[in-house]
Amino acid sequence: MTTHAYGRDAAGAGAPATDLYRAVWRWHFYGGLMVLPFLILLAVTGGAYLFRDEVDGLVHRSLKQVELRRTAELPPARLIDAALAAQPGTALKITTPATPTASAEVTVRTAAGERLAVYVDPYDARVLGTLPDRGTVMWVVRRLHSLAEFGPIANGVIEIVGGWTLLLVGTGVWLWWPRGRTGGQSGGVVSVRGTPRRRLFWRDLHAVTGAFAGLFIVFLAATGMPWSVFWGATVNEWANGSNYGYPAGLYVDVPMSDEHLAHAAGGATWSLEQARLPESVGTTAGGPVGVDAAVAAFDRLGVARGYTVALPSGAKGVYSASVYPDDLSRQRVVHLDQYSGKPLIDLSYADYGPAAKAMEWGINVHMGQEFGLANQLLMLAVCLAIVALSVSAAVMWWKRRPRGSLGIPPAPSDRRVMRGLLAIMAAVGLLFPLVGASLVVMLALDLVLTRARPRRAFA
Repeated sequence: MTTHAYGRDAAGAGAPATDLYRAVWRWHFYGGLMVLPFLILLAVTGGAYLFRDEVDGLVHRSLKQVELRRTAELPPARLIDAALAAQPGTALKITTPATPTASAEVTVRTAAGERLAVYVDPYDARVLGTLPDRGTVMWVVRRLHSLAEFGPIANGVIEIVGGWTLLLVGTGVWLWWPRGRTGGQSGGVVSVRGTPRRRLFWRDLHAVTGAFAGLFIVFLAATGMPWSVFWGATVNEWANGSNYGYPAGLYVDVPMSDEHLAHAAGGATWSLEQARLPESVGTTAGGPVGVDAAVAAFDRLGVARGYTVALPSGAKGVYSASVYPDDLSRQRVVHLDQYSGKPLIDLSYADYGPAAKAMEWGINVHMGQEFGLANQLLMLAVCLAIVALSVSAAVMWWKRRPRGSLGIPPAPSDRRVMRGLLAIMAAVGLLFPLVGASLVVMLALDLVLTRARPRRAFA
């Protein structure tokens, strides 16, 4: 996503102005034109979401925080009853307090079909307040970050932006590469020259920032792909084999339902979003063991506090506990038979396949969770670098564009130089089909613009 020296503005007398250079520059420009506005949105919302716990804890403090007591927490059934008394309907799940000063969260579906999160003091069952399910400030930011707020079609843009970001970084590094420089010439390579009033300053800022942040931007783009509509769903199925997230042999002889974990529990980790829930197989003679016994069983199994318990849906439903803390090794999903209270499936991060482990680790770092505050600050720095790159690219273009023109970089005089570049872009398009579709559109646009203005200089 960097740009160094172009044509007559090249730093140094030997700066390249070859057809290949022009071709790379032209497509670097096209990539920026397509995705920079989305990159700014993703960087701003992603940078904010890194501090989701801190922000939500502050904004929703009256709902999420309670006074520490010396008394024991009340049984989960009491908390669910209190939530239903305040908001009549059907209880879907309960999230246990992660710390002694955290509230419990009960998700209720009302008669009108609305899903509400009811916050309850675990020590006295006092209802603290209600929000729409996933209605916290940071959940809104997360939906904006994934573009899910704008519908499934807009959500597909994530894949296009991710793929083009990889191309931007690759072409940008190629443009930045200090060809023919001597040891003392570092301007625009590792240092920024000029003042903000000059275009040279913005060009160098763009180049140097991209050079230092490029690898991290590639990491963010690649680890953000699992949330894309087409590529993410396809790779999810490939990485996790039959029945998606469950390793082969883990659920032998356990009847499986058509219900998926992401729908039942909500907020499932990526590798398990499509994992199917088992069915209860115990005898119904004595009736269900109840949520209190189920939570006690989860505690005995050592599930990390703060886990969510999805309540059984129907006679064959199960109690499903899931927790995804910052520490990947403590990720856990346990399904209990609602009649016998015995575990049907007990799955942790250690049970994932190699591909799922790698992707989950990448996602954890992407979200600023793996290495504590240092992880958050590093990812925030990368987000700020993306904003700086986007802004500097816009300013640089505005200062250089010819009056009355879009300012597209000149096409190479020999169109054959495009073959190698197009081959690389086609490979990216095959890997990411939605990116490939956008490449076809941009190629058609390039042909139209080239014929309309065959040799218009960008100067």
